[in-house]
Amino acid sequence: MGYEPHPLCISAAEEVMRHIGECKEWREDADHGKMFGVLVVEDGRGAPAYLAAFSGLLANRNDWNYFVPPVFDFQQPDGYFKREEAEITQLNHQVTLIEQSPEREELLCRIKEMKATKDTEMEAWKVQMEVAKQRRDAMRDGVVASTMTKEEMLRESQWMKAELKRLRKRHDSDIAQQEETLKVMDDAIARLKAMRKERSEALQQWLFDQFRMLNERGEERSLTDIFAQTAEKVPPAGAGECCAPKLLQYAYKHHLKPKCMAEFWWGSSPTGEVRRHGAFYPACRGKCLLILQHMLQGLDVEETSVGVPVEAEPSIVFEDQWLMVVCKPHGMLAVPGKGGAHSVYDFVSEHCPGADGPLIVHRLDMDTSGLMVVAKTKWVHQRLQAQFNNRSVEKTYVAVLERPLPKDKPRNGIINLPLRPDPLDRPRQVVDRMYGKAAVTHYEMLDEQTVMLHPHTGRTHQLRVHCAHQEGLSIPIKGDPLYGTADKRLFLHAAKISFTHPSTGERLTFQQSPEW
Repeated sequence: MGYEPHPLCISAAEEVMRHIGECKEWREDADHGKMFGVLVVEDGRGAPAYLAAFSGLLANRNDWNYFVPPVFDFQQPDGYFKREEAEITQLNHQVTLIEQSPEREELLCRIKEMKATKDTEMEAWKVQMEVAKQRRDAMRDGVVASTMTKEEMLRESQWMKAELKRLRKRHDSDIAQQEETLKVMDDAIARLKAMRKERSEALQQWLFDQFRMLNERGEERSLTDIFAQTAEKVPPAGAGECCAPKLLQYAYKHHLKPKCMAEFWWGSSPTGEVRRHGAFYPACRGKCLLILQHMLQGLDVEETSVGVPVEAEPSIVFEDQWLMVVCKPHGMLAVPGKGGAHSVYDFVSEHCPGADGPLIVHRLDMDTSGLMVVAKTKWVHQRLQAQFNNRSVEKTYVAVLERPLPKDKPRNGIINLPLRPDPLDRPRQVVDRMYGKAAVTHYEMLDEQTVMLHPHTGRTHQLRVHCAHQEGLSIPIKGDPLYGTADKRLFLHAAKISFTHPSTGERLTFQQSPEW
C-alpha cells in the first residue's frame, strides 16, 4: 500500500493504461480524471495474474468488461436502490412544483405588497397624529388661538391612537388570511422535505449495509459496522467504491491470493488537488483506511515506508542561554509522533535538560531538512512565536524540482493558492479559493531545476503544493511522495532564517546549504 509500487504492479498498470488509451467507449470520460487500480494475485496453483478496477463510475457505468465489478451493484435499473431513488426524486419534483407554483409566487408577492401598504398607511397616519399633537400643544400654550376645549383635545388624541390600532388590526387581519393560505403550502413542502430526508437517510443506510466487505480470513463486515466507531458514526459518501476495496473483494470472492496492489491517476487533475496523469497514489485515508484495515486482516502484508531511517542527529548551528538554531535532518520529526521515533524535541530536551519552555517554536515536515529555531524558556518561546505570527521571520527554502521548469514559465514570481486540508485524505492539502486559508509563496529559479522559495505564509505543505499544483509551478518537488514521486528523500531544505533575538534585539540570520 506504499507510494512506491511493486514492479509487478507497475507492469500491470502499464497494460491497463494501454487498454484505457485504446478504449473509445469511455476514454473521454476517463480523460476528465479518474483513479484506476491493479491488484496482482495468484490462483490456487500459484499462477500469477492481475485484476483491474476504477473508482466509482466510468461513463455512468460500473460494469465495464476488463474491470472487476463493484462490491455491491446499486445501479441495476430494476433494483431496490434505483426504485427508491426514483421515488425520492419524485418527492423532489413535488417540492419544486409547490415551491415554484404560480399560486405561491403570487401569494408571496401579495403578502409583500400588503405589508408595504400597511407600513405606508401607518407611517402616514403617525405623521397626521404628530401634526395634530403639535397643533393641540400650540393651543394649550397659547401660541395659537384655541378652537377646541381641553376635553375635545383629549378625545381627539384618544381617537387618533385608537384609529392607529384599528388600522394595524385591519391590515394584520388581511395579511394573516394570506399567510394562513401560504402556511398550508409551506406545511405541505415541509412534510415532503421531511419525508424526503427520512427516505434518503434510510436508503443511504440500507446501501451501506449492503456493502459487506471480506478479508483473507473470510470475515465479513458491513460499512455501517466498520465506520460505527468513528466520530461521524457513518461512512463517507462513496465509501466502498474505490479501487482498493473493489479489487480485494473480488480476489477474496474468487479465492485469489493478493500479492501487491497500486493505484494510479489517469487524465486531467481536479481543480483543487494535485493529481498527475500516470502517477501512483496511495488509497485515500478518509474512505479507504478503515475499510482496508479490515480487509487486509489475515494477509501477510509487507510494511513499507517511503521515509528514510533516521541515523543523523540535528546539528547545532547557534546556541546561547536563550535559544538554539539547529539543522534538522530529513526523515526526522519535529515533535514526538505516535511511533516513538526520535524527534528534534527529544534531541533538544536531552541537550538542554534545564530548559523550561515548550521548546519547539515552528515545525518542518518530517521529510524536509533545514534550519529550526528552538526556545529554551517560555518567555523566549512566546516572543519568537509572536514574530512568526506577525510574519517578521524571514524564511528561505531551496528545492529541486522533478524536472526542469519549461522555458516559457517565468523564472520568478508569486504563487497565491489558498489551501485547506483534504478531510478524506489527510495529510494531503487541496487548493480551495472559497474555504482555503491564504497561502503565498515567492519563487526564484536558481537554475533550470533548482528553485529558491520564500513563503509569506506558513500553511501545511504550502511549498510542496505550490510547486506541484497546475496553477503553481506545475512540477512537484523531487522525491515528494504525496504530490509527486517518491525518491531517496524529499529535496526540500530550509536553507535560511532571519529573526530578531528576543533578549538582545539583534537581527540574526543563519544559513545552511542542503546536503544532497
